[in-house]
Amino acid sequence: MEREREVVSVLHGGMIITMDEEQRVFRDGGIVIEGDKIKAIGRSAQILAEFSDVAHHILDLTGHILLPGFINTHVHSSQQLARGIADDVDLMTWLHHRIWPYESNMTQHDSYLSTLLCGIELIHSGVTCFAEAGGQHVSEMARAVSLLGLRACLTQSTMDSGHGLPPSWATRTTDQCIKSQKDNYDKYHNTAHGRIRIWFGIRQIMNSTPRLLIETRDAATQLKTGIHMHVAEIPYENQLVRDVHKVDHGTVTYLDKIDFLQSNLLAAHSVWLDNNEISLLSRSGVKVSHCPAAAMRMLGFAPVREMLDAGVCVSLGTDGAPSNNRMSIVDEMYLASLINKGREVYANGTTDPTALPAETILRMVTVNGAKSVLWDDELGSLEVGKKHFQHSVFHAIRKCDICHVQWRVDNEEQEDYTRGRGRSYFEGKRGFC
Repeated sequence: MEREREVVSVLHGGMIITMDEEQRVFRDGGIVIEGDKIKAIGRSAQILAEFSDVAHHILDLTGHILLPGFINTHVHSSQQLARGIADDVDLMTWLHHRIWPYESNMTQHDSYLSTLLCGIELIHSGVTCFAEAGGQHVSEMARAVSLLGLRACLTQSTMDSGHGLPPSWATRTTDQCIKSQKDNYDKYHNTAHGRIRIWFGIRQIMNSTPRLLIETRDAATQLKTGIHMHVAEIPYENQLVRDVHKVDHGTVTYLDKIDFLQSNLLAAHSVWLDNNEISLLSRSGVKVSHCPAAAMRMLGFAPVREMLDAGVCVSLGTDGAPSNNRMSIVDEMYLASLINKGREVYANGTTDPTALPAETILRMVTVNGAKSVLWDDELGSLEVGKKHFQHSVFHAIRKCDICHVQWRVDNEEQEDYTRGRGRSYFEGKRGFC
């Protein structure tokens, strides 16, 4: 039987920011989609001449900018209903007396609604893929993500010891924690036509036994999936690790000691690190999610520039609604650039406006984001062979209030543009952002 012909779509007339290794930008670019993959990309005239006759659909995107969909690498989708309940408190109060009591009382339907609301807000700022940092009802997260058309790496919030746990969580054994995550993997990994992946989650080291850490590491390695963990958030965490595990500095040093630092680890926040620990992250291939708004609320200045200079893959996340009160990755891009410029005065005693330039920030939410969620073979850049709509966001750029970015266009010219209201395309549907 002859194979059914794939649908061919041609998009032309827009500025295409590919985010490929050559950082190519086409002022008047065209892109060809065959089935679910990018077949060709180049100048509009060339693309139209070669593919117009075979295209089922031709879309003129003059006045638009095409770029890869943004990837938010640290999201608590189950916290969306808790916006505003934990302002102006320290992290331990935030966890023990505000967030964990809220999360532990969520029903499955609560989780479903929360994830839907969170996903809608993510889409609004151009996000097409996110990494869940840990919630209680993975089944309902998956149901919402499937409906929304997003891609996601979903994890269960996992803890098996320590202070502050609500009664319903405090009885969980290490065996139960591991089994429930393996069950989630068996049920939901690669569902929604491959848009959902199941990772393992460690909420934080202060509520994890060594056995939980080691068995999580081994299970994730065996199943070839990722681990999402909050790392080095506050000085108290490092001090506790030093006292309990008898290491020189803190969480990262201990995780290296037990061989937990591996390339499938996404370490959220990673604020309180020394230079040696930054080197450990780099050598191990650990990815870091920088959440500037959440860090400024409770944690501190993450050494983002030092990590990038050391070769650590750093991406951006919003964190959850009650640690941010917004879920806009574009706002995080803005904050990341400003905060890390200002941090230079704190770190080095002088200003440096070149710290984290706009090109680096955009890379953090595209290419680095894709690497952080272990999905860079399919998303993060616009290139031949990669997936199309569900990974690509097409923005209509208009005057706005964020920042100007200079780009090398076709290796000859430059174009200034600003962030504006646009359209996101995924799973063949269109939304506005």
